[in-house]
Amino acid sequence: MAEMSDSNLEKPTIIQQAMASCCGALITSLLVSPLDVIKTRLQAQSNPFPKGKCFVYSSGLMDHICVCENGDSKAWYKKPGNFKGTLDAFVKIIRIEGIRSLWSGLPPTLIMAVPNTIIYFTLYDQLREALKYRLEKDDGYIPVLAGSLSRFSSITVVSPLELIRTRMQHRKLSYKQLYLCVSTKVAADGWFSLWRGWSSTVLRDIPFSAMYWYNYERFKMMMCEKVGAREPTFFIAFTSGAASGSIAAVITQPFDVVKTHRQTALWESETLEIPQRDSTSTWAVMRKIVASSGMTGLFAGIIPRLCKVAPACAIMISTYEYGKSFFSHLNEKMNQRP
Repeated sequence: MAEMSDSNLEKPTIIQQAMASCCGALITSLLVSPLDVIKTRLQAQSNPFPKGKCFVYSSGLMDHICVCENGDSKAWYKKPGNFKGTLDAFVKIIRIEGIRSLWSGLPPTLIMAVPNTIIYFTLYDQLREALKYRLEKDDGYIPVLAGSLSRFSSITVVSPLELIRTRMQHRKLSYKQLYLCVSTKVAADGWFSLWRGWSSTVLRDIPFSAMYWYNYERFKMMMCEKVGAREPTFFIAFTSGAASGSIAAVITQPFDVVKTHRQTALWESETLEIPQRDSTSTWAVMRKIVASSGMTGLFAGIIPRLCKVAPACAIMISTYEYGKSFFSHLNEKMNQRP
């Protein structure tokens, strides 16, 4: 009983888990954001974004809607370029515009990614431990259930913030104007109007989280047993995170494509006030994509997504596990003091 009590004292607290996930979100955003800046610039070069339209910017952790502004805008996605490929774009952006341009989309990423990641990862660990304690065993479905519930919670909490952020991004509202805008919308359409677009996010992210955590825990356990490690090393967490993230990304890609279509249509309808003629329900969008592009249309963009999701998952989980390990050893040293 004393051993169990000591073990519990050494485990990271909720605050320490939140700090570890916050550091993971910051590091992941810093390292992965340049990949999407380059991808977006290449996309803008081959297919320029028309004024008043929008596109989806993704850091690997979060998706963001960006609207195209006036022709004289100095926005990072409007800058001219003559890029032959990813490496050529990387070199030319640094040489011509400076290295800071590779992190042009970082602020909106951090605003949403940090709170979302803190809720997601901290709640996952708390739910997993609670389920293991209640069931008195470590079944394979516990990561599935904990991952799904934690992702559901983080999406639900952050969804209104995403709507508010997109309105501020487009109209550059003051906080007083924003309050009036949101309160008017709530008075007209009810509180649930703040969660528009929530369902399409859930359809993609819940299956992703369930598969990701199930595979991650399995890969981590197998690799730890193989090398005889009691807890995962940075390399084990990094490899397990990349592999499980890639598998989940491939399987859930159709829902990601549908979410992109719905998210863009929702932005144009809600913020740019462009009427939508076709149904934007998940299955209606899926049928429309299959009719126009075939089944392969549901897997459009799978390579760029893998190039972002795999390293993002690997960096995030390995940084998070390292942070928890650091706090565990710190707690152990603190408990050993007389």
